Amino acid sequence: MAKYIKPTLDTQFHIDFAWWQKQGQELRIHLQSHACAECRKYCQEQEYQTFDWVDSQTGEVFQLDLLWYHIAAHCGQEPDFIEEHIPLTTAIFRAFIANNNTPLTPVEIHQRIRQKSPTTILGTIGGRKIYNGIRPVVLSV
Repeated sequence: MAKYIKPTLDTQFHIDFAWWQKQGQELRIHLQSHACAECRKYCQEQEYQTFDWVDSQTGEVFQLDLLWYHIAAHCGQEPDFIEEHIPLTTAIFRAFIANNNTPLTPVEIHQRIRQKSPTTILGTIGGRKIYNGIRPVVLSV
């Protein structure tokens, strides 16, 4: 049985792709809502293509949509990708897209999104409710 460990400001988080699969949710559809017009057009013109993605922290292999990398490389690098007026959970999700899902602590997320305090960010993503698949990184032992 998994034991719940309360995250701290030093806990690293990431978008857990397995969560999306387990929930039966379509990450691709959610990603499209974060895409600019150019990327949405790209998405409509391209066939659904996936590739193997290896989580550098856990070693798990996931099938990941090519759209992820297109949005991360293009939209995620635009200066207005993480706007001040978007909801906190959206800003956090976009921070992970822009960072190619490299794990971040609440302090590092705060530095990227320039919204709320690290403590507020931790309170939002560090509880039992999971937003957009954002979860603490669990290292395999």
